[in-house]
Amino acid sequence: MDPLSDVLSLLEPRNYMSAGFDAGGSWAIRFPDQQASIKCGTVVTGRCLVSVEGIPDAVLLRPGDCFLLPHGRTFTLASDADAEPVAAGATFASVREGGIVSHQGGGDCFIVSSRFALLGEHAAGLLRTLPPIVHIPAEAGEANEGALRWPVERMMQELRQPRPGGTLVMQHLAHMMLIEALRLHLTEGPAAGRGWLFALADRRLSRALTAIHAEPARRWTLGVLAERAGLSRSSFAERFKTVVGKAPMEYVTQWRMLLAARRLRDRSEPVSAIALSLGYESESAFSTAFKREMGISPRHYGREAEAVDRAATEADALALV
Repeated sequence: MDPLSDVLSLLEPRNYMSAGFDAGGSWAIRFPDQQASIKCGTVVTGRCLVSVEGIPDAVLLRPGDCFLLPHGRTFTLASDADAEPVAAGATFASVREGGIVSHQGGGDCFIVSSRFALLGEHAAGLLRTLPPIVHIPAEAGEANEGALRWPVERMMQELRQPRPGGTLVMQHLAHMMLIEALRLHLTEGPAAGRGWLFALADRRLSRALTAIHAEPARRWTLGVLAERAGLSRSSFAERFKTVVGKAPMEYVTQWRMLLAARRLRDRSEPVSAIALSLGYESESAFSTAFKREMGISPRHYGREAEAVDRAATEADALALV
C-alpha cells in the first residue's frame, strides 16, 4: 500500500454513523468530546459556523465546503454565533442507524457528515500534525476534479432513498469522504505543515516514504533513502527532519514498531516471527527496539492491548453521534 493508505489502516477508522442534518431558522448543536475519533462533513446547501472547544475563531462553511475535525474535541455547528446550543445526543437520537434529521423545520442548511472511531492505539500521535479544524473550501474540491462531489451526492441518495445494503454502502462512502478530505488538505494545506502527511506532498520526500512503507524490513540507510529521494545525504536528512519532524532512521524505526504493535494486538504470531519479518535478526534486538520506542516489552504490550481492545469493543455500543 501507499503511505497514506498504510497510516489510515493503522488508525483503523470505523464508521459509527453517517447522517444528514436539515436545519431551519436560528440553531446550534453541540457535539460532545469523543477522543480517538474523527468527524468529517460537507455543507450541501446553506451556510453554518463550526467551532471547536479551545479554538477562539469559528470557521464559516459555505455550500460545497468540507470540514474535518481530527482530534475528537467538543465542537458546535451553528447558524450564527448568537444561537444557544442544544445537545447532539437528543437531536440525533432517531438516526443512530443513519438517516436525515430535520431540525426546526429544516430548509436553510443541509449537512452530510460521518463520525469515525479510531481504533488504532496510536491514532492521536499519527494525527497530531493536523489542525483542530481542517477547512476545505468547495473550490479546492472542484479544482481536483470534484473529488468530494461524487461520494457526497451518492450519500445523499442513500440517505433519501434507503435500499437493502445501504448501511455498508454508507460506510464505504464515508471512508471515501475521509480519504478525499485528507488528500485535498494535503494538496491545499499550508506549505509550512509539519508531519508525515505533509511529507507526502513533497515530491522527493514522498519517494523515500513510499520506499520505507513498501519494504519496512529492508536494511535502510540514510544514503540509500537519500538516493531514492534524489538528494545528497545532508540535504535529505535536513529536509526530512524539517518536514516530518524526526530523522529518517527514527521514522523507519517508528514505522516498524507501529506495524509490530498492530500484529502484537492480533496475538496470532509469535514475537520471534514478527521480529524477523521486520528486519531484526533476533528477538532480543527487536524487543530492545520495541521497548525503547513504545516504553514496554512486546509481550507485555500484547497482553495489555488485548484488554484495551475488549474495552473498546464494549464501548462501541455506547458511542454518541
